[in-house]
Amino acid sequence: MFRGFRRERRRENGTGMTTKRSVDEPWKTPDEYGRSLPNFTVNLMVRDVARTIHFYTRVLEARVDYQDVDFAALLLGSLQFMIHADHTYDRHPWFPRLQKESARGLGAELRLFNIDPDRLEGRARDFGATILQPAQEKPHGWRDVIVADPDEYAWAVGRPGKT
Repeated sequence: MFRGFRRERRRENGTGMTTKRSVDEPWKTPDEYGRSLPNFTVNLMVRDVARTIHFYTRVLEARVDYQDVDFAALLLGSLQFMIHADHTYDRHPWFPRLQKESARGLGAELRLFNIDPDRLEGRARDFGATILQPAQEKPHGWRDVIVADPDEYAWAVGRPGKT
């Protein structure tokens, strides 16, 4: 069940940093959601949840199960994954680096198969997304395109190529 954006109010966590900004209760408790996840999932730290969701819904055609200013739960094909705003990780060892580094996920390639790479490339171009590699046949038997999301996470999207 999708819920739109919530009112925003800063909540101090005692360190002068803001952990959460949403003032509404999520659609599930963190415990319920965490226990519902599959054996493997992805969690991406992002600068702006709304901007990132716009990319994922328009370009990758993800379904949003829940979103607020801090967090979103999405479904992309059969992959349940989540995004968290940087500010929600203010107590995590990565937080100082998240504040100063621009590129995210360098060296990791998120692969999503059985999606038409040519159509996705068209949506990415219409959106103004960065195309890291145009759709092409690859020696590993797939035709894929590689696009970057607003935080520069690389998504390789494709399907079996010509045989």
